[in-house]
Amino acid sequence: MERQEPLRPHRLTLEGRAKLTISGIEQVDCFDETGAVLYTTMGRLEIRGEGLHILELSQDGGELWMEGKVSALYYTDQPEKGFWRRRK
Repeated sequence: MERQEPLRPHRLTLEGRAKLTISGIEQVDCFDETGAVLYTTMGRLEIRGEGLHILELSQDGGELWMEGKVSALYYTDQPEKGFWRRRK
């Protein structure tokens, strides 16, 4: 029987739409000051906003700290379409 690694716990904390802390990050697909696409242990996460910047990214710990004006957070399992697909 194969041993499966335990999933990193996923948590998202948004303070005043300006500070975002996320755990359970598996991959950062793309990022700029207007948005990001992340893959977490709970699925694909799109973040949209203005003036976004990463304060810190811990690849070993799967954690990310971000600041800026957050306008939307979307979890999805759908394939990439439109704007985000063209950004790669």
